[in-house]
Amino acid sequence: MSQDRKTIVFFPEGAFGPTNNCVGIGNVLRARGHRVVFVVEESFAGTLEARGFEEARMRLTPPAEVEEEPGQFWKDFIRDTAPEFRKPTIEQLETFLKPTWQALIDGSTYAHERLCEIFDDLGPDAIVEDNVVAFGAIPVSGRPWARIMSCNPLEMKDPALPPVFSGHPAGDPSGWEEFWREYDRVLGPQIAEFDAWLRDRGAPPLPGPRDYIWESPYLNLFVYPEEADYPRSIPLGPTWHRLDASVRSTDETYDAHAALGSRGALVYLSLGSLASADVELMRRLVDVLSRTPHRYIVSKGPQAELYELADNMVGAEFLPQPAILPQVDLVITHGGNNTVTESWYFGKPMVVLPVFWDQYDNAQRVDELGLGVRLPTYAFDEDELAGSIDRLLVDETLGERLRRMSTRLQAHPGTARAADLIERLARTGEPVV
Repeated sequence: MSQDRKTIVFFPEGAFGPTNNCVGIGNVLRARGHRVVFVVEESFAGTLEARGFEEARMRLTPPAEVEEEPGQFWKDFIRDTAPEFRKPTIEQLETFLKPTWQALIDGSTYAHERLCEIFDDLGPDAIVEDNVVAFGAIPVSGRPWARIMSCNPLEMKDPALPPVFSGHPAGDPSGWEEFWREYDRVLGPQIAEFDAWLRDRGAPPLPGPRDYIWESPYLNLFVYPEEADYPRSIPLGPTWHRLDASVRSTDETYDAHAALGSRGALVYLSLGSLASADVELMRRLVDVLSRTPHRYIVSKGPQAELYELADNMVGAEFLPQPAILPQVDLVITHGGNNTVTESWYFGKPMVVLPVFWDQYDNAQRVDELGLGVRLPTYAFDEDELAGSIDRLLVDETLGERLRRMSTRLQAHPGTARAADLIERLARTGEPVV
């Protein structure tokens, strides 16, 4: 076996967005001859094997009594907490973000011993994680490791930028201090308790009283194009590297929309694998969009069987998004980082309806940069949504901006850049600066 062949272990969060991002990078590394292994939650068992990767399986919660669908825990969690998404972001700190963080922390603590076993057994040359919460087993392993931050860049905090999860504008700091005070009150004790647990297991302390995860001392990657990023007062450290976009290549095709004819624009509607679990919201969108003159491809999500599409729509529970985006004229999205950056990669304007987490920050960034429109997800007016779609479709200046952005991003694929950096880390074991 060639000494150049390295073992690289990917450990993405148990959701489709981070997993698909890592798959795109893993495909490049595997094509270069490396052994690529995915650490997956047991409900995802077989999904990565079907794409040609090895799997190492673990659990974030005790075994269920019935067979689970991939990512079922988070689908159920989002469905059950959907009423909280109608609240202002500052109120969601107590009612949504705190229990969500606790669920993530519980998963980290439950999986710790099993993850230690996996890393010991595999002996990786590099571990690559894409999570929002710390897993103590990673630094405790003693292996070089990389962090991918595939959320909005506000996750890396800066005093000159809005608070993460707030959705506040970058140009108006009037509400920032109030949000941070509530953030510290609600989440501070939780972070301190988690920090103590990590230290007890031999892991390093968390970076600060507002952080649930470390940056890696070896390599950190974030996924956001330079044209849309925030101006920082404190530059990120030397191990941080930008991936303007990280879009996985695909051999899949999609042409189901041919049955809709060619009248009107073609629009892609996706609230992601989690946010689309809010069936009431999906039903309202289908109803409103059914009265517009356009055609729609709808990613129906995990509750697909609970609602029907209109005559001007096609869709399914799962869709090959990278195969669809190049074909459409506009995207209606929840503002998840993957969909936002992929839409920019393909040069598509967006209507953003944020539901939770960093989606508010992405929605605000899209709107304040003039690259799309942010609307109130649960309070939008029917004419407001239809008018936003029509206005964006005819905006030639915006279309040209997005074409230039797309051309640059596609000339420098983030998957290849990420693979280069991770490969360097696996070969040297030294910080990549």
